[in-house]
This record gives sequence, structure tokens and C-alpha cells, in this order.
Amino acid sequence: MEERNVVTWTSMISGYCRAGEVEEGYCLFRRMPEKNVVSWTAMIGGFAWNGFHKESLLLFIEMKGICDVRPNRETFISLAYACAGMGFPHLVKQLHAQVIVNGLEHDDFDGRLSRSLIQIYSLFGIIDFANWIFNKNGNNCNVQSCNSMINGYIRFGRLEEAQNLFDTVPVRDEISWTSMIDGYLSVGQVSNAYYLFHNMPDRDAVAWTAMISGLVQNELFVEATYLFMEMRAHGVPPLNATFSVLFGAAGATANIDLGRQIHCVIMKTESESDLILENCLISMYAKCGVIDNAYNVFSNMVSRDLVSWNSMVMGFSHHGLANETLKVFESMLESGTHPNSVTFLGILSACSHAGLVSRGWELFNAMFDVYKIEPGPEHYVSMINLLGRAGKIKEAEEFVLRLPFEPDHRIWGALLGACGFCEGNAAIAEHAAKRLLELDPLNAPAHVVLCNIYAASGRHVEEHKLRKDMGVKGVRKVPGCSWLMRNGGIQMFLSGDKIPAQVAEILL
Repeated sequence: MEERNVVTWTSMISGYCRAGEVEEGYCLFRRMPEKNVVSWTAMIGGFAWNGFHKESLLLFIEMKGICDVRPNRETFISLAYACAGMGFPHLVKQLHAQVIVNGLEHDDFDGRLSRSLIQIYSLFGIIDFANWIFNKNGNNCNVQSCNSMINGYIRFGRLEEAQNLFDTVPVRDEISWTSMIDGYLSVGQVSNAYYLFHNMPDRDAVAWTAMISGLVQNELFVEATYLFMEMRAHGVPPLNATFSVLFGAAGATANIDLGRQIHCVIMKTESESDLILENCLISMYAKCGVIDNAYNVFSNMVSRDLVSWNSMVMGFSHHGLANETLKVFESMLESGTHPNSVTFLGILSACSHAGLVSRGWELFNAMFDVYKIEPGPEHYVSMINLLGRAGKIKEAEEFVLRLPFEPDHRIWGALLGACGFCEGNAAIAEHAAKRLLELDPLNAPAHVVLCNIYAASGRHVEEHKLRKDMGVKGVRKVPGCSWLMRNGGIQMFLSGDKIPAQVAEILL
């Protein structure tokens, strides 16, 4: 092109940024002989919308240093997105102040700037500011602004205010309804969520999935299954997220029949493999005890990510298959996939069940030395269990006393549990139980173990006093629980329950 002007340069910059070629766009921007506010805004927006939030803000600061260039509405709309991406609430107020200083607060004819401010204020929980802009610019605030406000109220626990706004806004869309349903489910108010769901005029797949997911989160697994059947009866095609939630429900209740039914539905309706669903399948089959099916899914995967490897590692580990767990771990390393803390939790647990003390120590030390992964409390607990199962209680106690942090209730609880793997560790168990009760005074297992230690050693006065304290504090041991599937429902049994009349029928 023989003649280039600011418009053509800016058009090229915008084109590169829209295509995701931000670096190319920025190179052009730096070569540009003359820049105006549109050019600066194009580059600021290009950074912001492509996830380079810090660069977007830094470029705005550079722009402010140029006397003859003043930001416009579009500049601040892009900056609002950048502020949201940075995650710093104070930036939102500074941005709003810049809008006022530049005289743009009343120059918002289409409401886009107001909506952007409402969205980021709501995102960070600064609801009063969002509400002030919302009420001040009521004519320009559309359903998007209403949804931002509703979600802001819900996110920060102000459900009643969200409901009041939902009831008074003139326009509500699927997002408005689904947000309220999800909000009620998140705090366990299932009946209110059901009421809204059944009164929702147009229930799309997202709304159905939100309702099913909420029921699963509230451990209403049977109700979630029935709602899925109702969803299909209404002719609403499930989303992949719907299937993922149901696989989670099947795994949580070891309901292999439900899991297989959902798997069959996917095989009939989905033409292409989906990595997330395959990962969910591995986890579901493993939790339902069908580890061979889990491994078949894993073996037939076209591609695997870290979650795939971890799901298989954890599946084998939970089934006590230490050799298989370690083989999968070795294959994972050979594939070039870098392990994370979840991977090591699985392989350490496998070593614990198999009594592989030396291998466990080797892997534990390699976490930080080789893979630069900082062990968390759960990894230390796994090592205590490993040593306890191998009968090395004294070594486990020394391990606890050498920890690089102050042991919490999880650590002392693990040491106390380790003492139960073999006899002759009353002193260590007593010490662990006392430390555990200092941190968690209502811990029932610690009380029971300490009472048994006192009784076994003839210290009946201390035993009687401790049992009296348990009664005063209301300490009760959580009863054991088991369940089985019957007529499509879950029949639960608690330790100490009176046997219902239908149990004989169930056992036949």
C-alpha cells in the first residue's frame, strides 16, 4: 500500500488482535508513526480480550503520560475486562474514578460502560457500588446488568436480596432463573430451587443440568436420577456436563447400574469421544468397584491428560493394587506428563496398602527433590499410615515430631490411627490422643481410644472422668453406615439401627 494512515494501521492492529496474534499486533503498534485514542484503545482492548490483562493496564498508564490523548468509553470498557482478569478489587474503584475524572460518567448513551462497571463491582462483591450504578442508570441497564447483580448477591451470600431483585426486574432470561436456582441449591434450600425450576417458563439444558447437579451436591442422588429421566422425557438433549454430574452421583453411591446406563446413553448419542467424560467414566467405574472397566476405558483413550492418569492411579490405589498403580505412574512419566500432588497422594496410598516402605520413602523424597512439588498435610498423613501399617509406630512418631510445621488435628489423628494397626503402643497413642483433643475437643475417636487406654492400664478414675466429660460435651461417635440399592432407591443402614420389617425381604 502506497499510503498508510492512522486508520489503516489501526485496522491491521485490530485484525491481528481479533485473530489472537497479539504479538504481531503489538509490533505493528510500536512501529506506528502516529497514534490516536482509537489506536491506543485497539491495542489496550487487544491485550485485555486476549488475556494479557497486566499488559493492558500498563499500556493505559503509558497512554496517560501522553498529553494530547484522552481515553474514551471504549478504552474503559476494555480496561474493565482487564481489571476483572487481574483479580484486584481496588483496581475497579480506581477505574471508576478515572471514568469520573475524564467526564465519561454521563456520556454513556448505550449503557455499555455502566454495565461493565456493574459487572466487575458485582464480581468482586462490591455490591453497594454496583447497586448505586444500577439504580442511577436504570434506563440503560438491561437483563445482563440484572444478571450481574443477581450473581453478585448470590456469590457473597445475600440470597434474599438476589430474590428481591429477581422478583422486581422487568425482564428475566434463562440465566436469571438458572442463577437463582443454583443459588438456592448452593445453600441447601432444595425446595425453593424446585419451586423456581418448575415455574421457569423455558427450561434449557443448562437449567436442567444445574438442577441435577444441585441435587447431587445435596446428596439427593435418587432425585437427581429421576430428574434426568424427566429431562429426557421432555426431549431436552443432555449436555456433557449433565453426564459428568450423573457419573459423579453413580460413583458416590457405588450405583454401577446407573453408571452403565448413562454410559450406554453416551455411546448411542455421542459420535466423538470426549476427554472429560472419559475421565469421569474411569473415576465412576473405579469407585463402583469395577476396576477392569475403568482400565478398559483408560486403555482405549485416544488422548490422555493429567486428570486421566490421576484417575487411573487413584482407582488402582483405592483397590489396593500397588503394582498396577506404580506401573501406571511409570507409564505416565514415560508419556511426558508431569505428576502433581494428587498423583503422589495416590501412589503413596498404594505403597501404604502394600507395605512398600522403602519405595514409599523414595517417592515421598522425590516429590520435592525431583518434581519440585511441596508435600501437603495429606501426603504426610499417607506416610504416617505407611509406617503404621508396617508396624513402625516409633518411626511414625519421630516423623511427626520432625515435621517442618506444627502438626494439626489431621496429623495427630493419623498417628493415633496408626497406633491401632498393632499392639504395644499405648504411650504413643495416649500422647497423640491428648494432642488431638487439644486441637479438636469434640473428636469422638480420640475420646474412645483414650478411654480404652485408661481402662486397659487400670486407670479407672481417669477413664470415668473422661467418660463423664464426653457426656457433658455431648461427644458421640458417628455411627457406621452402609447402603444398598432397592427398587431404584437407596436403602441406608446405620450401626445400631433397629432392623426394619422389610430387611428379611431385602436379604432374600
